[in-house]
Amino acid sequence: MKHKHYQQIDEHIYSETLPNGLRVFILPKHEMAKTFAIFTTNYGSIDQRFVPLGEQEAQTVPDGIAHFLEHKLFEKEDRDVFQDFSKAGASANAFTSFTKTAYLFSATSKIKENVKTLVDFVQDPYFSEASVEKEKGIIAQEIRMYDDQPDWRAFFGTIKSLYHDHPVQIDIAGTVDSIQDITKEDLYTCYHTFYHPSNMVLCIAGNVDPDEMMSMIRDNQAAKEFAEPTEIERHFPDEPSQVADKELTISMPVSVPKALVGIKEVDLPTDPKQFMKKEWMADIVLDHLFSRSGSAYERLYESGLIDQSFSCENNFERDFGFSVIGGNSKEPEKLAEQIKHELLSISPDSLTESHFERIKRKKVGQLLRAMNSLEFIANQYTHYQLLNIDFFDSIEWLENLTYQEITDFIKNWISEDRLSVCMVKGDE
Repeated sequence: MKHKHYQQIDEHIYSETLPNGLRVFILPKHEMAKTFAIFTTNYGSIDQRFVPLGEQEAQTVPDGIAHFLEHKLFEKEDRDVFQDFSKAGASANAFTSFTKTAYLFSATSKIKENVKTLVDFVQDPYFSEASVEKEKGIIAQEIRMYDDQPDWRAFFGTIKSLYHDHPVQIDIAGTVDSIQDITKEDLYTCYHTFYHPSNMVLCIAGNVDPDEMMSMIRDNQAAKEFAEPTEIERHFPDEPSQVADKELTISMPVSVPKALVGIKEVDLPTDPKQFMKKEWMADIVLDHLFSRSGSAYERLYESGLIDQSFSCENNFERDFGFSVIGGNSKEPEKLAEQIKHELLSISPDSLTESHFERIKRKKVGQLLRAMNSLEFIANQYTHYQLLNIDFFDSIEWLENLTYQEITDFIKNWISEDRLSVCMVKGDE
């Protein structure tokens, strides 16, 4: 077992890659009463086309299958796994994103028992034709519920306007029609291809003894049989750099319209450090413009174009990246035009070196405060491990960003053909 001490933040990580390929990371926080564990596979909604384990030809699976599989793993032949966690005093959950599926729990007692439950239920799939058919109705209801939420529709509408063919444009849960095509065999195909330990990360943060915990996990994994690890062959379509639609309007009953502007990121670096630095720089520029203290935010607010719903975020992943800016507005067209104007008119000298340093210090401070949360630490550490990035090392990369790097980034960041607008308006 390896041990690394990050002096700058005074954190310790114990790690080991087991013989079956599973990467385990343990962050002891003895001052915490609870423990948080997350078991994550490098498999999300975008992984629609791939070569199944043991086969030669690529296969395309129905939209939403990664999310469907997440639901089904909790249901065993004789019980629901949520009950196992509840009996042991743990609160469990799971989520599926574009690129990963994660299973997690938090608890203040019986930690080893709950970790064993977490690992065992994820590594013991059970799907029946009857249970798969039943789940289709449950997930269809969930999809319809999200389809009635203007924020969700606006967010995915923005992504859809950005991308021509990349599967990131497809709702994570799929559609009511697409999930009808999912079969028990499809679920087993995806499970055996993507849920191999070598494609997964287990991260535990909290009041645990690293040696005892790692020993228990070693024994647990050694008692199970897995296929030999193989590299997964994933297929993604070629995606143009320009957006698919300059403007997309969604009609649905809303009291206040919405306008979001999307930025399509291109040329994401393959080098982990450069990838992370680009993500930091995009975050800093968005903060400079659109945070509550940002110059553009102030202009938008004073002109009455935005309210407290206004926000901006960026999302950088291994195969795509985008940023989304906007919120409610009584004048959505005007808001969208103004956001685009702010983005296209930014120049290197609009961000002074002193302001850059202030934002950088703010970002570091926010990170250090957030690290009081076990959930934040474990989620972030896992997310970046799947991108081959050590999240704790990346804090130093943020601190070492230079003003020259940010000005060079600003020169090449925005072009009009990579901006799109999505508006949600009331039915006319």
